[in-house]
Amino acid sequence: MKKVIIVMLCLLLTTIGYTQSKSAAGSSYRTALGVKVWDGGGISFKHFVQDNAALELIGYFWNRGSRITGLYEIHGPINGATGLKWYIGPGAHIGFYNTKYGDGTFIGVDGVIGLDYKFNSAPINISLDWQPSFEFGDNRGFASSWGGLGIRYTF
Repeated sequence: MKKVIIVMLCLLLTTIGYTQSKSAAGSSYRTALGVKVWDGGGISFKHFVQDNAALELIGYFWNRGSRITGLYEIHGPINGATGLKWYIGPGAHIGFYNTKYGDGTFIGVDGVIGLDYKFNSAPINISLDWQPSFEFGDNRGFASSWGGLGIRYTF
């Protein structure tokens, strides 16, 4: 899995460099739907409610459960990098687990920090982020392993 992520990141950086050299025009999107992968997989839906603020809903699924996360993301441009934005924000989740630490339904609070890139010449958006969270309940607490690589179709 880690080799796949490294290859994807290399392709991402190469494609970003190529796309930016082809066009200096700005690019943006309003809504995007796709997948998010890291330690499992998920479905990601992102919608901008303002020019610099988006809501993202993520449904993660893996062999020991599922988790639904909602995030409010504040976006800002990165000077000199057309199509690339940073983002940060709060959120919350509900998880349904079957693990060695216990079965059940748990809620938590989340944060997110990441980078978001929209290809100018294609309806594709990619993102890479980290989503630390704190989950309430027995054998729960801080988790730093959430986040991932998102690949979405924009419309």
